[in-house]
Amino acid sequence: MVDTLALTETQQSLWVGAIIGGAVIVVAVAALLTILVVLVRTIDKRVVAVRDNLRAAAANTADTALIEETAKRVDAVLAEGLRHHLFLGRVLGKVRS
Repeated sequence: MVDTLALTETQQSLWVGAIIGGAVIVVAVAALLTILVVLVRTIDKRVVAVRDNLRAAAANTADTALIEETAKRVDAVLAEGLRHHLFLGRVLGKVRS
């Protein structure tokens, strides 16, 4: 009786190569998926940090009632500085009236 399950040496080599190749592919896919999961977690943590920083910035500026008053006073200081500049320019002969 002939053994029909016996493989030739070439067939055995091909099967071993296919099994090793499959194992390499499975390991590569597992490594790539692990890297993807790590990157997604990192991105998620950073998105949360950015969101928290933006909320903190909004909270910091929401209660600043003096921003408009500060802007008016800065404009007044700049206008006064311009008047001084023009005055000194006229006194020193650098600006004509």
